Amino acid sequence: MTVRPADYAPPWTPAEAIGAPSDPPDERIEVGILIVGAGPAGLACAIRLGQLLENAPELAERLGDVPVAVVEKGKQPGSHLLSGAVVNPRGLRRLFKERKTIEEMPLRGRVAHESVYFLTRHTASRIPTPPTMKNNGNYVASLSELGRFLADEAEALGVTILGETPAVRLLVQDGRVRGIRTGDRGRGRHGERLPNFEPGTDVVARITILAEGTQGHLTGAAIDHFGLQGENPQVWALGVKEVWRVQRPLRRVIHTMGWPLRAAARYREFGGSFIYPLGDDLVTVGMVVGLDYRDAALSVHDLLQELKTHGLVRRILAGGERVAWGAKTIPEGGFLSIPRPLHAPGLLLCGDGAGLVNVPALKGIHYAIESGSLAAEAAYGALQPGQTPWAPGALATYDEALEQSFVWKELYEVRNMRQAFGRGFWLGGMLASAMTASKGHLPPVELRTEPDAEQPVFRTDRAKRYPPADGRLTFDKLSSVYLSGNRTRDDQPDHIRIQHEVPPTLGQLWVHMCPAQVYELHGDGKGDGREVTVQVAPSNCVQCGAISAKGGRLTPPEGGSGPEYTIT
Repeated sequence: MTVRPADYAPPWTPAEAIGAPSDPPDERIEVGILIVGAGPAGLACAIRLGQLLENAPELAERLGDVPVAVVEKGKQPGSHLLSGAVVNPRGLRRLFKERKTIEEMPLRGRVAHESVYFLTRHTASRIPTPPTMKNNGNYVASLSELGRFLADEAEALGVTILGETPAVRLLVQDGRVRGIRTGDRGRGRHGERLPNFEPGTDVVARITILAEGTQGHLTGAAIDHFGLQGENPQVWALGVKEVWRVQRPLRRVIHTMGWPLRAAARYREFGGSFIYPLGDDLVTVGMVVGLDYRDAALSVHDLLQELKTHGLVRRILAGGERVAWGAKTIPEGGFLSIPRPLHAPGLLLCGDGAGLVNVPALKGIHYAIESGSLAAEAAYGALQPGQTPWAPGALATYDEALEQSFVWKELYEVRNMRQAFGRGFWLGGMLASAMTASKGHLPPVELRTEPDAEQPVFRTDRAKRYPPADGRLTFDKLSSVYLSGNRTRDDQPDHIRIQHEVPPTLGQLWVHMCPAQVYELHGDGKGDGREVTVQVAPSNCVQCGAISAKGGRLTPPEGGSGPEYTIT
């Protein structure tokens, strides 16, 4: 049976994440500028604002006791940050200028050598590195480490960072954004108040900047509420990665394509793997797959386990020990999926939440940093004497600056590449080559995307070929969740919205897709309703966001929940 996840929409609407302030005025927390999300975009924004306010003490005083605040849903900055990651230092250099050198930042080494391989089950054929994937001058990094460094730099400039503080509602009043409402703490599984209950709070600001990252809860609601949709709907990929302590240092960056993904167009399997050195004794290995795939049995976590059985990867990891694991979605819609505009009265959008990721180049961190810096400069300009920052168009300078930046130029040149691979690996590869050679001038038309949840899903026996977990090279999902440092309280309310009675094909899709074993099926689908019951274990969730792309909705859990990433 073929089903579409979109036909089983979750019991949630964007309107739930929008509302007017509800606390009395004297009980609200007032800040000058509010940033939601302590990732690279949000922290770069905070740092740039701190730099600007250093030279504007009168404005800083007008903004109140807390001129700049950042709210972060994780335990601390870095807790929920995960990426490959090879970082283009361009955004960091512009952000810090003469204040810090690249050598003073927690980067794990400059890329000296790189290789790209096309894999079959038993072979690895080295191919020329595509121009979009060349990494000369870039640096390998742990994004969670970089996030903690950026947070320290922001706090040194007077920025207030509030950890364990999820933003559950965007406060909108009289057509403009007023701030956010934070989530309650201390509710039981059914929403009842526990003895340690603490209600959420309205946090109001003159300007609110959403830098929530991939699958941003308020970002999606704001795009819907203010009509900011791009030309194409956003689509996502899911990445699962591991960090290994190895016996022999890896001296190059490696990317692979081909196996264990299938090339036939009917499967729509687009992605590949990365293997990066993190110094002499650590290696990170990951698998990234577009979430527009159609086979309900596909599991990115298990594809990564299968990848490690290949001779190329097995030799790198031989004698090693897995020390970290994590998963995260990546926005892949590209230039045509960017919100238009990127602002609304009192509101700015930046980073991964705005879809600023270059999929062919496998890069987004420097775009997040640059967009955060530009958002800070636009906010600062809108707060000058005589300006009204929440007036319509007052923040349009952000869009103008971003459109003049390297971010816009580079994303425009690769705007059709991700869409091309929806036609299969081989045809997509030929189209991508033409696009690269013409710097985006070919094809002469814009290619379109469909939401991931619109793709029809069917079942195969693919899962039978995943390797069993041996606890040495290959691992199951539950042991992986443990390694993520997951801190979700077992008895907190379920933060995942799905239809619980669904066709077996859709239920199996969710079971296989989730890298953290959150979903479990009950029933065989052979009864009168031909449906199964999906039960949810929300305490397993590492908040990767994949369910939001494939028919469900991830909402913010209690603050401090989710993974505690340290070297991902």
